[in-house]
Amino acid sequence: MVNSILLAILTMAAVTYLIRVLPLVLIRREIKNKTVRSFLYYVPYVTLSVMTFPAILSATGIVWSALAALAVAVVLSLRGCKLPVVAACACATVFLVELIPF
Repeated sequence: MVNSILLAILTMAAVTYLIRVLPLVLIRREIKNKTVRSFLYYVPYVTLSVMTFPAILSATGIVWSALAALAVAVVLSLRGCKLPVVAACACATVFLVELIPF
């Protein structure tokens, strides 16, 4: 039992290490291809979005309140509001939408 857990931990560590080290080892010069550079620029944003969006929809008891809060948060953030304001307004939106009987 202990050996299988240790093997699993070592395997995960090796895979994580390889994923982080291989690009540094294999790509030694600057990437000049515009398509590849553009792809690599947007990877962190896409990854964060893919991880966050399902959590937003399942964070509340009613999906409609989550969608309303998401819409409010997107609008406020596009208008340049600070993060605490966006978060507070999204929370208030969830509270108000869940007061409505469906």
